[in-house]
Amino acid sequence: MSKQLMFNIFTMNTVSHVNQGMWRHPGNKTVKHNELDTWIELAQLAEKGLFDAIFLADGAGLGGDFDGDWSIYPERGLMFPIGDPLMLIPAMAQVTKNIGFIVTSAPIQHPPFSFARSMATLDHLTNGRLGWNVVTNASNNAHRNVGLDGLVEHDKRYDIAEEYLEVVYKLWESSWDEDAVVRDVDKGVYADPTKVHKINHEGTYFRCEGPLQLIPSPQRTPMLFQAGGSEVGRNFGARHAEGIFVMADTPAQVAPVIADMRERAVQAGRSAGDLKFFQGLTFVVGATLDEAQRKAAELDEYLDPTAAMAYRGGFMGIDFASVDPDTPLSELIKHAEGIQGPLKLFIDKQPEGANPTVRDLASFFGAKYRVVGTPELIADELSEWAAAGVDGINIISIITPGTYAEFIEHVVPVLQDRGLMKTAYAPGTLREKMYGPGHARLGNPHPAAAHRKHLTPTNQA
Repeated sequence: MSKQLMFNIFTMNTVSHVNQGMWRHPGNKTVKHNELDTWIELAQLAEKGLFDAIFLADGAGLGGDFDGDWSIYPERGLMFPIGDPLMLIPAMAQVTKNIGFIVTSAPIQHPPFSFARSMATLDHLTNGRLGWNVVTNASNNAHRNVGLDGLVEHDKRYDIAEEYLEVVYKLWESSWDEDAVVRDVDKGVYADPTKVHKINHEGTYFRCEGPLQLIPSPQRTPMLFQAGGSEVGRNFGARHAEGIFVMADTPAQVAPVIADMRERAVQAGRSAGDLKFFQGLTFVVGATLDEAQRKAAELDEYLDPTAAMAYRGGFMGIDFASVDPDTPLSELIKHAEGIQGPLKLFIDKQPEGANPTVRDLASFFGAKYRVVGTPELIADELSEWAAAGVDGINIISIITPGTYAEFIEHVVPVLQDRGLMKTAYAPGTLREKMYGPGHARLGNPHPAAAHRKHLTPTNQA
């Protein structure tokens, strides 16, 4: 049988996400991102199409300057304005029963206690359909917005994230014993206080007394996702993540990334099978290849190449408008305090001895991770990604909801006929839907499980 892939909507609470300039398209509802109906309709569409989750990116701060200035962000609608993704989830959960919600958040955005409390609340309200995409945020502006002097050095951001995770794991996993809540009406006892525990965390970056104020949610710790591409980022993902977001050019290029991450997971004491990999792709569907290519060309007319370069450079902390096009990337990466993964990925894929420059990078940024074709041709390509080890696809929007609506109407039936996509939802939490029955909670040897000292072994499955 064919391997079934999982499918997520990949989007953001903003006018323009990955494909810059597309907000100008008359069919694009991202300009109505502030209207609740936009998100309710998207959630209902995703569940109708049997998607697994809505993956909400975030950017709590402006990207880096472009041509020495930040005005391009409001001028071109470049991930600006942008709203809080957490606020969208209760409304979408109310009109759905199975779709998951993966929200992006970095340690600088919320104190660990506040974040743990919000996420536990959402895991309760969604009946365990919550995931967290753990990022370290490479925006200078985001750091200054919370009172810091500027962007924290790359590797130190991961040190902070390590301790942040330790704190929230303690709050979620060890504040309450599984049987702490007794609800004894006759005695007037809601919970046994001997089974509720302060965490008393005293660390390098955080202090937190606890306990978490909420009873254990269906998953305790939400399902964990990560996308770091640097050396330290990959090690971080191997220790903590369950889902890994990758952006490879081809199935052949994703296979060694997957093998590397699985080996790192084993070195971290976990199983190679603990990780699931989600490739980012987008799709243009036509009844014929010619029709699909014509539609793609029409969409390209709305793309904004200047905003696209600003978008990429903003993630990396590089002002590409002021960089000499002949600058070797090997020199540039030494000074990139933002997200280093995309630069490293491009450098690593060059022939041995090559010394690629910024000029070479331009064509790489032009690649849209886009599959253009008939439903059958798209299914053919997705089967190649599945064979290369990919477990799911994060579908990047070109037009919202059009990109997703066309995929659901035309491609999903073909995938289901070929056994590449499920025909019904499995029961349970988001984690159980992705890992199977009995996996509502993180199990050993994940680091979160180490904080379950008050739980019995039967509660650690």
